[in-house]
Amino acid sequence: MAKGKNLIIIFTRNPELGKVKTRLAKTIGNESALNIYKFLLNYTEKTIRNIDCDKAIYYTSDVKHNDIWDETIYQKHLQKGDDLGLRMLNAFDNAFKNNYQKVVIVGSDLFDLQSKHIEETFRNLDNHNVVIGPAKDGGYYLLGMKKLYTQVFKNKVWGTETVRKNTMQDLQNESVFLLEELNDIDTYDDMKDNSTLKNFIKQ
Repeated sequence: MAKGKNLIIIFTRNPELGKVKTRLAKTIGNESALNIYKFLLNYTEKTIRNIDCDKAIYYTSDVKHNDIWDETIYQKHLQKGDDLGLRMLNAFDNAFKNNYQKVVIVGSDLFDLQSKHIEETFRNLDNHNVVIGPAKDGGYYLLGMKKLYTQVFKNKVWGTETVRKNTMQDLQNESVFLLEELNDIDTYDDMKDNSTLKNFIKQ
């Protein structure tokens, strides 16, 4: 249930060998991909922990109780839906039904995410209906709303470069604020210039 008015939702995959960062794993192997994903999870948790809002973590397969997400800070849920759009739709719907006024979702694979991006989102939702954090691959790394725009979550080919363009078309009559563009880590090309992440590649 809502304690505050603002909620940040983090979507995460359970960190299991062979089930995370599969496109990245094709280049560097499953073990290195898992190590990078665990690093990014920890980085995301540290980035979000001290932001002044309620927080919810949504797992892909089963809810974990003794992990990096402290249950005194994070509400814990299971993602529900047949594709990413429906899973996000259900998470936003759940948040608004629990009386949150501003709801923001982020992924857990952003090396460049900073707490300022979340704070800027909540601030800009005062004067805009939707905030989008554009990703360099044509998708988005963050989505913030004050009410549910169901169409945003439907009829998309998730994981492709068309997602953001189609989302903007859905919202063409709404006031949308765009954050700075960031790079999410999906393939080796996304991290090839990142010395921190390259340390996790097993030689």
